[in-house]
Amino acid sequence: MARLTAEFWVHAYLARLRLADIPAFVVARGDATAGAVLVKCNTLDGSATLHQRRIDLMTGESAWMELARGPEADVDGAIGKQRGFDPDLWVIEVEDRAGRHLLGEPGLA
Repeated sequence: MARLTAEFWVHAYLARLRLADIPAFVVARGDATAGAVLVKCNTLDGSATLHQRRIDLMTGESAWMELARGPEADVDGAIGKQRGFDPDLWVIEVEDRAGRHLLGEPGLA
């Protein structure tokens, strides 16, 4: 099975969020083919979580892991640190008071 490009995955994810009426925005555009993706979930109360997709090199399986949680400014700092390591990084910000990001749904790993 062919591996999806980062840009294709981002567009598909944004479409899935739109169908659920969850606002989301690309705040940093990465490399179209190989960029990693971070998803920040802003609960609009001053706090946020940050997720990053990890791929198990032995099995090829991917899963989302929580990279940071706490005050939004701290999560933004974690994003800045990651972008310092990887300028090809995509960053998507999801805004949902209930903290929904849909990353656990089938097809999004």
